[in-house]
Amino acid sequence: MPTVLNTDALLAGLRAAGESTRLRVLVLLSMGELNVKDLTRILGQSQPRISRHLKLLADAGLIERFREGSWVYFRLSDEAGIARVVRALLTALDPEDPVLARDRVQADAVKRERAEHAQAYFRTHAAEWDEIRSLHVAEDDVESAMTDCLGAGPFEFLVDIGTGTGRILELFAERFVRGCGLDVNHDMLAFARAKLEKAGLKHCQVRHGNLFHLPFDIATADAVVVHQVLHFLDDPLSALKEMARILKPGGLLLVVDFAPHNLEFLREAHAHQRLGFDDAQIARWMTRAGLEMVTNRDLKPRGKSRKDKLTVSVWLAKRPERPRGLSRKSNKARLEATV
Repeated sequence: MPTVLNTDALLAGLRAAGESTRLRVLVLLSMGELNVKDLTRILGQSQPRISRHLKLLADAGLIERFREGSWVYFRLSDEAGIARVVRALLTALDPEDPVLARDRVQADAVKRERAEHAQAYFRTHAAEWDEIRSLHVAEDDVESAMTDCLGAGPFEFLVDIGTGTGRILELFAERFVRGCGLDVNHDMLAFARAKLEKAGLKHCQVRHGNLFHLPFDIATADAVVVHQVLHFLDDPLSALKEMARILKPGGLLLVVDFAPHNLEFLREAHAHQRLGFDDAQIARWMTRAGLEMVTNRDLKPRGKSRKDKLTVSVWLAKRPERPRGLSRKSNKARLEATV
């Protein structure tokens, strides 16, 4: 949608927002993503009624819906023209309005429950992740290398594949306008969502998604990050091709994973399908995905005993800019041909 609205679109949006419950829904969604069950609890209204209000808001383009397993979540629209209208409406409201204040209290309670459930899942699996982290250099060193390689941006849209706890979105939050993390684990998504909300990172979202079929159009992302995910895959090349598909010309793909190693217990104990990747293999895959290697860095373990430790590798690749003399139409065809 354009940054300005025609008369019909503006009136449709104003009509949709011009009802007390729907206005309250917009206020609540400005605080973070919510599902129908959340909204029925917060607003004290029936599910059919809430669903009807949500449909009217979605039809007018004021909010967007997305499915996450059996749940459907809602958030405010990102479209510039509509977003500006919604912000203007919400800014005009009295923040001390008693109805809105009660809604905020109820919403905070719902989100606390969600966060507590997510924390319980995280605590259950924390020992597994700590075991992996103990095998390689400190995460601070890995993150420092990642930030150096990706650069300062700024990026209009960054996608984090296998977002897990949402840490990568948090790490790069100041470098992008809009960020989206994808994961197949619903419990991890709940944890990441609660964590990002607590940090106040409203420009970050998380979604349930399949990395082999990313829910984004061709050439829409300025940067894609895939951190410690490839070693879980049977077919990393197909995943890299799909990531390359959504990159804009000039867009960057940052891959972080292990260098080749012989720690066989990781296959059975932690479901690793691949025991690391060497630079030549990653470079070949990047070329087949239609990308150009830019740089790579190896972060080797420290200390006297390195035999049973892991080297973390960071690779950066780039979607080539449109070659000279190549039309936009033929460039799009070339991008699609790499999938």
